Formats: sequence, structure tokens, C-alpha cells
Amino acid sequence: MKYTERPAMSKTAEHQTNSMSSRQRCPKAKELENIEALVRSVEETPDPVPTTIQGTIPAWINGSFLRNGPGKFEFGKDSYTHWFDGMALMHRFHICEGNVTYSSRFLRSDSYVSNSEKNRIVVSEFGTIAMPDPCKNIFQRFFSRFQVPKATDNASVNFVKYKGDYYVSTETNYMRRVDPQSLETKEKVDWSKYIAVNSATAHPHYDREGATYNMGNSYGKSGFFYNIIRVPPPEEKAAVEDSADLTGASVICSIPASEPRKPSYYHSFVMSENYIVFIEQPIKLDLLKFMLYTILGKSFHKVMTWEPQYDTIFHLVNRHTGQVSEVQYRAAPMFTLHQINAFEDNGLLVMDMCCGDDGDVIGDFTLENLRRGSGEEMDKFYNSMCRNLPRRYVLPLTVDGQTPLDQNLVTLSNYKATAKKTKPQEVYMTHEELYDDELLQYGGLEFPQINYDQHNGRAYRYFYSCGFGHVFGDSLLKMDVHTKELKVWRYPGLYPSEPVFVALPGATEEDDGVILSVIITPREEKSTFLLVLDAKTFTELGRAEVPVNVPYGTHGVFNRMG
Repeated sequence: MKYTERPAMSKTAEHQTNSMSSRQRCPKAKELENIEALVRSVEETPDPVPTTIQGTIPAWINGSFLRNGPGKFEFGKDSYTHWFDGMALMHRFHICEGNVTYSSRFLRSDSYVSNSEKNRIVVSEFGTIAMPDPCKNIFQRFFSRFQVPKATDNASVNFVKYKGDYYVSTETNYMRRVDPQSLETKEKVDWSKYIAVNSATAHPHYDREGATYNMGNSYGKSGFFYNIIRVPPPEEKAAVEDSADLTGASVICSIPASEPRKPSYYHSFVMSENYIVFIEQPIKLDLLKFMLYTILGKSFHKVMTWEPQYDTIFHLVNRHTGQVSEVQYRAAPMFTLHQINAFEDNGLLVMDMCCGDDGDVIGDFTLENLRRGSGEEMDKFYNSMCRNLPRRYVLPLTVDGQTPLDQNLVTLSNYKATAKKTKPQEVYMTHEELYDDELLQYGGLEFPQINYDQHNGRAYRYFYSCGFGHVFGDSLLKMDVHTKELKVWRYPGLYPSEPVFVALPGATEEDDGVILSVIITPREEKSTFLLVLDAKTFTELGRAEVPVNVPYGTHGVFNRMG
């Protein structure tokens, strides 16, 4: 494995690098292969099937690797437009004493059931508007355009945990409780029945006491708000009651949108031991356009626009009191989906995240684009896309009337990011690039994961991610944030999923454990396998080959109680 020393960089060269977009910094791809097989419909495998083991699966791994993602893209003659729209397919790799079984089940959401019964798409999704019922007359179909479509419960993004129960989640106000053993779909849960929010992210954070934190929107006559949600730890009685329980959920903080008619889209948020940071980025949702597009029959992703005339605003909140800082922290416009980690260091809040310079990327993941032919057609699409690269922002926690203007408040020598007070109660930040040039040849990175149980919200050294030398991840990366060195697992034609870290029982070092990732190839039928890497050396320990086709997924977790 190749390592590189971080070269010294002149201020002029550093300025030129920072002025280049992430897309410009990465080399252009040539002769990319077709990946249509990664985004096609598959059948579910409800009964566990054995896998073929190559190498060794460590006997100490005991649990279930749960994955989520789109798995069905057609009903009858109707097809979805966007990858996010596919019906949720839940996957379970059960690992016990060196053996692995695989099973999968479609989430029996109301959307899935209704579409199946009518054999057509009857529920609108992120990128696909359901057509009016052809059985209705022309007037009924016309007036149905003026009805705001109900939010989907097609929870295809992640597995999340509240009060000890597993749910699958997307970004609407609906979740579905699921059985992590059988993948059975249980009751639908509406956030708005518990607290005054209209949605919640699929990327909550967990504290060490067992409470869960998330974010959700609310809007009404008083405006549009970003709300921080807290769900308390499970109670003793919860273990014997087989039902969804979000009682005690509360909104600990409401942050008004800086542009009430154009609130920002967000996918996740930052949490350290004592703070939550909400990042208000310039991907805007046009609420007036949303109402108009509903009438015109256009999909939701069309109301999201990248508007770089707006700064990125970081809202700092005390996690224990819900108090919002009066200081507004600003940075140049950027786009982020996933944060890596955050921690506090001598009066500073260090925030690491995957960032890009172009927020149009979400709408690009249409199935038409993902199914483009090999070579020039796929190259053109990939080379037009934003590349996400790891950045570090450092936010000074103590800023008041005595803080001097126009001086860098990041005084610790090990951080290259800056933060300057530019006016009363406003700080402007510039980031540090958290990588060496070696990363660029892997196309940037996404889907970051850490040793979450031990290091979430605390100082850390390593994170794991997918490198994006293709439209979907085509490598696995281990980054040392102290040295910015990489370790890489990459083979032509193999497309890994988000890497999930599982710690060795009794581990004493941060990277003592394994990385789990599902590897798919479009080159062969029924050739998916679960890959197990030694997290320290990043070498392969073993793989479990699955005898069925599996589509490319989104996020997952390891359930130790499996």
C-alpha cells in the first residue's frame, strides 16, 4: 500500500488549489463501464440462504449486518424516474461462528402495498409523480392536481434506532418499525403524532446514555423552522412491549430559516459531546414552486436548486440546554450530505465532513443517467458531477464583544482552518482540506464511517469511506486524519457499499476490528459478496458469496444482538 508525505505548500499554491472546484481537482474519467445491473429490480429472498465462504470470517463477529436501499423500480408498465424512488429492500447478512446467511425483504410500506395492488405507481416519490387514476373522469383527474400529495412511507435510506427498536427511515415524517431478525414490516410511525415536525432525517445521532437526536422541519404562519429533536433512552418496560414508542420525544431547539420562502435542504447534522451544529447550506427548497409544481405534475426534486449566492451558515446549539448561539458562523457556499465526526478541543469545535462545490448532484441520480452506456456516454455524465472531498471546519466556541475583529481565532497549530470575527456576532470561516492529492485519483469520497461507539463526538484518527472513481463507489478507503494518508481496497468492476466498522471485543485501539461492505459487480450474475477487511491493515480476511442478485444500496448498521 502506498503512503505519501504531505508536501509543503506555498500560500500562492494553496490559494490556487482552494480556488479550484472539487470537480476540477479530480482527474477526468475515461471508458467507464455501464452499471445498469446495480440499479435494476430484484426479487426478495425472505428465507435465509447460505453463502459460500472464501478466506475466513472471524468467529468473534456475532450479529447481523443490516442494509437498506432501493430494490424495485417498476410496477406494471410504470417505471420510476429517480434512483431514490425505488421501493425499499431490506437486507440481512447474519454472521455467526464464521458462517453467513443472507435474506432480504421488501418493506411492506403503504406505498409498496398500494402500488402492488393497482400494479402501477400510485404514490409519488422524490423524483416521480404518480399519474392520476385513469378510472377517474377528466374533471376528477384535473382537480386531483390541486391536492398536495401525501408523503411517502417508502423508507429506503437507513436503519435507525429509537428506544432500542429498529426502524427504517427516509426523509419524510413517516418511519416503519421493523424486526431486525425476520425483516418483518411492523407499524408505520408518524413523527407529527408525537412532536410538531413534518419530517426527520435518516441520520440521527446517539449519545452514550442511549438518547437519540435528529432534525426535522416545521412550517406554518410563523415561518419555516429547523428543529432539533431528542428521543429519550429506552425505559425498562419497553423491553416487553412489542410496539413503537416515541413517547418523551421533544423539540429542544427551533431555528428559523434565514430565507423563509427558500429553506435549505439537509441530509444530516453535526454532533459533538456538548453541541449540535445545523448546517444551513445553499441547496434551497422553493416553497412557492413546490405548490406550482404539484399542480403541474412535476416531481419534488425539481423544486431543489443550488443557489451559491447564499453563504453556508453554521448554527451552534448547546445540546444540553437547547440554547442557540447568538453568533452566526458563515462560510463560502458548499454542499454536504454526510458529516464524518466532530469534537471539542480547547475552546474550538472541530467539524469534519464530506463537501462539494456544486449542490445540483442530488437531482442527477435519475435512472436514465445511471443506466447510460459504457464509454463516452457514461464518461460525460460522471465528469459533469461534483466530487465530494473531506474538509475540516473549526468553529471558535467563545466569541463575544471583547473578541478582536479580523484575527484568526483558530490559534492551535495543528489546525489549518481559519475563523475570523468580521462584525459583531458574526464569524467567517475557511476550511482545511482534509486530504492529500493521492485521494484525487480515487474521485473523492463519500459514505464516511468511524468507530462510532467509542469516538462519535470525540477526538478520533481514522475514518472509512467509499472512493468515487465511478458514479457509484468503486473503492474502499481508510483515511488517517492526522497524517492524511490513505489505505485502499480497489479492484476493477467491483462496487462496494458504505463501509461499516465493527470493533473487536475488548479492543484497545481505535481501529481494532473489521470493516464490512457489500460488494456488487455488473459483470456477472449472482456474484455479490459480503467483504470483511481487517480495519487496521485494510487487507481482506474473507468474503461470503451470495447466490442471488443484490442491487446497490444506501446505508446500514451492524446489529450486535442479531
